[in-house]
Amino acid sequence: MTTAPSDNTQTREHALDTRNRGIDALRGLSIVLVVMHHVGIRIPLAKTWLGEALPKWLLDGINWNGAEGVVVFFVISGFLITRRSQLRWGSLAQLSLVGFYRFRATRILPVLLLVVALLSLCHVLGVPKYVIDKPDQSLAGAIWAALGLHVNWYEGRTGYLPGGWNVMWSLSVEEAFYLAFPLLCLSLGRTRLFVPALIAFALSLPWMRAALEGLHNEIWFEEAYPPGMAAIATGVLAACLVRRIPQVNRRLAMAIGVTGLVGLGAILFAGRQVWALLHHGYGLWLTGSAACIVLSAHWLEACAPGLRLRGLDWLRSFGRLSYEIYLFHMFCVFGVLGIASASGLAPRWSFVWYVPALLSSWLLGFAVARYFSQPLERRLRREAQRSAVTNPGPVAETS
Repeated sequence: MTTAPSDNTQTREHALDTRNRGIDALRGLSIVLVVMHHVGIRIPLAKTWLGEALPKWLLDGINWNGAEGVVVFFVISGFLITRRSQLRWGSLAQLSLVGFYRFRATRILPVLLLVVALLSLCHVLGVPKYVIDKPDQSLAGAIWAALGLHVNWYEGRTGYLPGGWNVMWSLSVEEAFYLAFPLLCLSLGRTRLFVPALIAFALSLPWMRAALEGLHNEIWFEEAYPPGMAAIATGVLAACLVRRIPQVNRRLAMAIGVTGLVGLGAILFAGRQVWALLHHGYGLWLTGSAACIVLSAHWLEACAPGLRLRGLDWLRSFGRLSYEIYLFHMFCVFGVLGIASASGLAPRWSFVWYVPALLSSWLLGFAVARYFSQPLERRLRREAQRSAVTNPGPVAETS
């Protein structure tokens, strides 16, 4: 005899399934910036006809903000995973260690294993752009770095890996943070030190950057654990704030959002000026701007559920597939660039290849999600619901 799910369980699952349109759009912007950056390294827009027609600051903003896009990812990730934990277990102090790791592993590992297997096959077959051939690198070392969450450390010691492997550095940072996150919740989360500790860590970002600059290692400066974790901590703090303040009036929410958008726009299109003004405070400006947008999106959804963002549906679709697109987009970038090289199209017109690179990245991400990762997510959800029937959790808040 089976027992029907409780109202609490149904409420909790509904809240977990609800997506925020504004946050999806921001995440979509982030992944588009990453793809544009990786195409731009090979085909700089300023060296095409667009360099004659459009201002340099605009083209630079489109081409050279992949790293900033990843930082925004970190903030969003910290917010969403904390919110999901609050909704699933009622509070961070009641988080289930096994449950948290299970949900993270089920989401992360299957897609990660798939991309590592494909990259390894490309290396073995000698496919150009995929062969690991630097003196201190090997296929076994790259696989261990990817699965052991230290691609950033591996690259810091041996140099950049081929593009398809290199993107996994940010996953190494993010998942290393989430290995420690539940332990932090179950210890400091039950005290008044939790939020102050996160604030101190998030605000230490400029000093972290300054210390890393002194190491004179470009890769470690870009990919080290502490700055990325500080950005994730900023997202965690934003989730803690909306836990305390679930709703604000619409005007305030919009003002906070506009502030974040202006701040992010300054980073994207006037980054050099922001750096000249703030130096290593640049990172705080970026994480703070991203947090403002995330907070605004959450509070606006609370004011007007289902709020439409006209003209941004395409960006939201990139955001919904961001994990799959991120891990697989280099296959598309290299594929499109190979076609571009064989086409004989004059370099002046090579900007046209950005469109197929973006579209194919979305299509491949969609295929991976539809036929691989999403079925596993549904299986996980069914298992979680069965577990909730026998061990019902606390009442979930709605957001």
